[in-house]
Amino acid sequence: MGRIFETRKATMFARWDKMAKMFTRIAKDITIAVKNGGPNSDSNPALRRAVQNARAANMPKDKVETAIKRASGQTDLVYEELLYEGYAPHGVALMIETATDNPTRTVGNLRAIFNKFGGNLGATGSVSFGFSRMGVFKLSPQGVDEEALELDLIDAGLEELGETTGEKGDRQIVVRCGFQDFGHLQAAIEARGLTVLSAESAYVPSNLVELADAQAEEVLAVADRLEQDDDVQRVFHNLA
Repeated sequence: MGRIFETRKATMFARWDKMAKMFTRIAKDITIAVKNGGPNSDSNPALRRAVQNARAANMPKDKVETAIKRASGQTDLVYEELLYEGYAPHGVALMIETATDNPTRTVGNLRAIFNKFGGNLGATGSVSFGFSRMGVFKLSPQGVDEEALELDLIDAGLEELGETTGEKGDRQIVVRCGFQDFGHLQAAIEARGLTVLSAESAYVPSNLVELADAQAEEVLAVADRLEQDDDVQRVFHNLA
């Protein structure tokens, strides 16, 4: 019984850590959006996306409002958005989005993680040629005619329409566009009153690397450790 309790407690703490990290990432997204486009979500699409993501992650409303107020002038904290590239073990490419108030600290932390896990931090352009930056929207499928939706969104920049499974096993529609069409597609989705579960940019690999399970676990361990760093927002890889 004691061992079962300890396992459950460890699982609970891991879930809390993951949720705390997600809330921190979203709060940074909100701060950056407000600093760049103001605190009114009606006229700031980036802030609107960040607030949508906050709702989807069940981030408390008061935390969202606090992040907006702080970024509206009650703090001089400024985050710099920086992109880093590198290789995990077995030649898997990584793209790492960060939001930091101290780039020296950030690059030092990333280099230490790569060194510990057997990868290496690369120079700008070392792996980015193998990725395309895209806008990615995840939508609720409830009441959606997907064939009609695909036709409706083509003129707004739609490139791909597919599906994925959420953390709770729920089916989600995935809509992708070139990053340059992000705003157009967001407006088209909002005009149709669709339920947006998340909306963000992503680096999508052009080719995937196939590895044995043990090797794949080594790669995922690096990605997971990178994502735990306070300055890291998102990690993308080309592992199949």
